[in-house]
Amino acid sequence: MEDTIFKILLVDDEEDILEFISYNLEKEGYKVFTAKNGIEALKSAEKNLPHLVILDVMMPEMDGIAACEEMRKIPALDNTVIAFLTARGEDYSQIAGFEAGADDYITKPVRPKVLVSRVKALLKRKGETTAAPVVQDENTVSVGNLIIDKERYLIKINNEEMILPRKEFELISLLVSKQGKVFTREEIYHSVWGENVVVGDRTIDVHIRKLREKIGNDHIKTLKGIGYKFVN
Repeated sequence: MEDTIFKILLVDDEEDILEFISYNLEKEGYKVFTAKNGIEALKSAEKNLPHLVILDVMMPEMDGIAACEEMRKIPALDNTVIAFLTARGEDYSQIAGFEAGADDYITKPVRPKVLVSRVKALLKRKGETTAAPVVQDENTVSVGNLIIDKERYLIKINNEEMILPRKEFELISLLVSKQGKVFTREEIYHSVWGENVVVGDRTIDVHIRKLREKIGNDHIKTLKGIGYKFVN
């Protein structure tokens, strides 16, 4: 990964922001592509296959949330890191961003050094996303910094133990059982709730959000309209 020239797609409808951020990223040796709305961003992403996409939320024609959702449907962009860069700090917009499949959320205005540092951290995370081996025995499953204790219905992440509600525990156990596999919503419903149990359309989303609050946003990826997968 050390010799890789990372490609970054920067998407914002304000020309001065595009120029300012592009300049600072290019100084660090990154190859930067730009787009002014979500439609342009999708075309550029499919053509250039960036390692990282930095998306504004509020844009004309197609906003950042919708663009992120569409990108997460493109198999060639499955390993692309997506971060939102926006002045909006409301909780609901952050939740919408993560549910659309984003990996991070950066609030602007942001100092160049801070932005570059965040970008480096995101790209380093991408370089470390090769699947860690899943080690398991009769009662425990261990992958990376996550340990699942099936006897006590608890997980340990970064050496911190957490007791989970039963459905959250069964959901994370299912996702970890085949790391990197995309579990469809139907598969999750049948495995966790059973075929004879009727639950609301947002039930899975709520449980995923609660799990992300507990184990961090990096491990559970959303593929909009399809399902979820676990990555280390």
